[in-house]
Amino acid sequence: MGNGALDANGHPVPHGVNGGVSDIGITTHGSDWYFAVTAIMLVATLAIIGVSFTKPRSHRIFHYITAAITLVASIAYFTMGSDLGQTPIAVEFIRTNSKVSGRTREIFYVRYIDWVITTPLLLMDLLLTAGLPWPTILYTILIDEVMIITGLVGALVQSSYKWGYFTFGFVAFLWVAWTVTWTARKHAAALGPDISRTYLIVGVWTISLWFLYPIAWGLSEGGNVIAPDSEAVFYGILDILAKPVFGALLLWGHRNIDPARLGLQFRDYNDAPTHVGSTHAGHHGEKSHNGLSTGGDGVTTTTTAPGTTTAPTLNV
Repeated sequence: MGNGALDANGHPVPHGVNGGVSDIGITTHGSDWYFAVTAIMLVATLAIIGVSFTKPRSHRIFHYITAAITLVASIAYFTMGSDLGQTPIAVEFIRTNSKVSGRTREIFYVRYIDWVITTPLLLMDLLLTAGLPWPTILYTILIDEVMIITGLVGALVQSSYKWGYFTFGFVAFLWVAWTVTWTARKHAAALGPDISRTYLIVGVWTISLWFLYPIAWGLSEGGNVIAPDSEAVFYGILDILAKPVFGALLLWGHRNIDPARLGLQFRDYNDAPTHVGSTHAGHHGEKSHNGLSTGGDGVTTTTTAPGTTTAPTLNV
């Protein structure tokens, strides 16, 4: 049985949706590819969840975040494969190539819904690995949201003003790239060679791939240069590398890293309560039997093996 998604959803070429018509849209080849990526994302999600059971619950934070990334992506790709989650937008550049000829092109806004959820999760994976403080992580995620939303607005604009939004988004991306490649890298280096090595691999991998997304945008939503089927392949390959492959590299690197070294300490329901030595006025703090020492400023640090450093956690 062939792929009948386009016919089932009433979008044969030209694609009609939201009261408009897209002259330039995916074919069954593009739909098949989107469904193939859906399957890859789902398999990756199940694999990550399966691997998480080899770890104690208190050590699964990176498994949970990474599985959420591929799960959300699988839903988005299923939607695009069904030729849903898109709307027709008049193109700025009318091309003579038969594959991109026409006055309106379908824009998959569901792709940006995916990114507005998954890119902050990707950054959390990265920046938590580096042991960055929460204010820096949250601010970087805000800039990332600016990057994604301006990309969406630009894709929905038919005039040359779309490139203004593209510029806003690209500047936001450069801010995120600086945080990942410089600030976070220095934090990771201070936590030990194993953490630094893992962060360097996944950080360089991610930012290198993210530099290709503006090119894909310029060739598809922006410039109407490549056909929607080619757009599907371009974005699909990037997302496979940036999500399931990224997740595999990250979790492999974390296999022997205790999250407590990153300042991520979680208590499972069957763990014994942690008792920290009390602190009195005028004392600098006391060390308890479990390796935690509490200073007068309320900051708890963990005693670890020689040669490793633990990010401090704040007692609240």
